[in-house]
Amino acid sequence: MKTLSSLFVDPAFALAFRTLQPPPEKPTLLLVLLHGVGGNEGNLAALGAEAGSDTLVVLPRGPIALGPQAFGWFRVAFSGNGPQIVASEADASRRMLIDFIGQLQRAHGIDAAHTVVAGFSQGGILSASVALTAPERVAAFAVLAGRILPELEPQLADAQRLSTLRGYIAHGMYDDKLPPSWAQRADDWLTRLGVAHETKLYPTGHELGTAMRADFLAWLARHDRR
Repeated sequence: MKTLSSLFVDPAFALAFRTLQPPPEKPTLLLVLLHGVGGNEGNLAALGAEAGSDTLVVLPRGPIALGPQAFGWFRVAFSGNGPQIVASEADASRRMLIDFIGQLQRAHGIDAAHTVVAGFSQGGILSASVALTAPERVAAFAVLAGRILPELEPQLADAQRLSTLRGYIAHGMYDDKLPPSWAQRADDWLTRLGVAHETKLYPTGHELGTAMRADFLAWLARHDRR
């Protein structure tokens, strides 16, 4: 039975975080799971608990406090013109996560080829932001009911650096927060960038449904066997 650790706050790490306990003695995969806006690091613990037994699951806390036990990676307002983000906060969180993942890799002796970053909603946005700008840091990323920020384009890695990256896009067809058109945009964009990926749509809203969870875990297991 997996349990959530207490919160680690250590100056050696760029972000506060929790891990799933007990951790594997010799992890073969590092999985970093990112919560959505207004959530916290415990939200994806149940998903992480279903990962392989040799997977070290780390759940960082977003750096922006939005309320009691409510955190985010950047502030966002929803309008008729789509989501309007605080771009400076999104970029700061992206850079913190790149540093944080490197710190985890060094602490646990896990290289980038055995590191996956994934997240729900805003967490998925940051997963893509990290992977597409610093593909040397991770081998794969998953965007679960999220999107790829258009603001990211000037910082994207070149095609050669992106060539070893793998992506996974999952989205609800009835998502009223981030419409499924964002998933299609992400799919098209990754195709143009030459990033190998899978895209799946589900008859759900803005949620991490049973089928989406199962398909993500199957995708993760395929990566773990590589």
